[in-house]
Amino acid sequence: MSIGGLDPQRSTAENYLMFGREARGRSPAYESLSPAVAADDLILEFLATLPPAKRQPNLLFAAARYLLDAPPAIGTLRILVRENGTELSHVMQARRTQTNEPARCATLLPALAALPGPLALIEVGASAGLTLLFDRYSYDYDGYRIAGCDPDAPTLRCAVRGPVPLPAGVPDITWRAGLDLNPLDVTREDDVRWLSCLVWPGESDRQDRLAAAIASARRDPPPVHRGDLLTDLPALAAQTPPGATLVIYHSAVLAYVAPPDRERFAQTVRGLGAAWMSNEAPGVVPGLPFTDFREGTFVLGRGRTPLAFADGHGAWLHWLDGADG
Repeated sequence: MSIGGLDPQRSTAENYLMFGREARGRSPAYESLSPAVAADDLILEFLATLPPAKRQPNLLFAAARYLLDAPPAIGTLRILVRENGTELSHVMQARRTQTNEPARCATLLPALAALPGPLALIEVGASAGLTLLFDRYSYDYDGYRIAGCDPDAPTLRCAVRGPVPLPAGVPDITWRAGLDLNPLDVTREDDVRWLSCLVWPGESDRQDRLAAAIASARRDPPPVHRGDLLTDLPALAAQTPPGATLVIYHSAVLAYVAPPDRERFAQTVRGLGAAWMSNEAPGVVPGLPFTDFREGTFVLGRGRTPLAFADGHGAWLHWLDGADG
């Protein structure tokens, strides 16, 4: 199973229909554009020239937005494919869907704060590192507020259901690092522009949150190292300072990793003696229950233990009865 129109068991057209359903109620533009693409032979033929992993809707739509300097509609997308398909293909093959949604910190925070501090964080698939900054953001869980250490960083709002173990404050983070195949740099305008193109049109709150998180990150950029989660994680973990609890975590990353490599990654993490936090679509994390696919829903897990269901963009968190954070 997968998310975001990247299910290898479905045809390209079926994946675009799925993405349209995921965008329902969030992005009217993408809700209507996705089925239009699914029915368009010209665009489907263009997508068939790309590797399967590069045919995903969010990548196509973001790349088109990047070139058009505006969100695409079916007409402008058809013109772009017909008249400038080579450049569109180049952008799609060079770029990745590295959505760096800061609000995902709100769904991870309760599980993270339950660990003994101080914490040393490694985020796998860190993009520009905006979800390494748990302690800078402030939080609002249906009126329960937690103040971060950067008053100018955004406040992340998250609706909560169930017995969520909300912490009294942000965790003590003594060290942090990201790992990514293609790190993005918050100080480079082109990388920031790409991150902006990945936000769905119609979700102005996400654009505002992204801009505020980037401004906070620029004041003290988190280190994001270029590397592969299958081969470079142990060396990075070896840099953890003594006396800190090492936490390895990821959000919306393993769906882009082949299933056999997910197993290899899981074995690597389990061998490092770290706390392992995952925030992924059901069925993506090896050994984690709740494998039935729900569009737009993630499972928050600690190792093999499911803790909560979560919105894919951090809008809500539903803690499971009996789950120990």
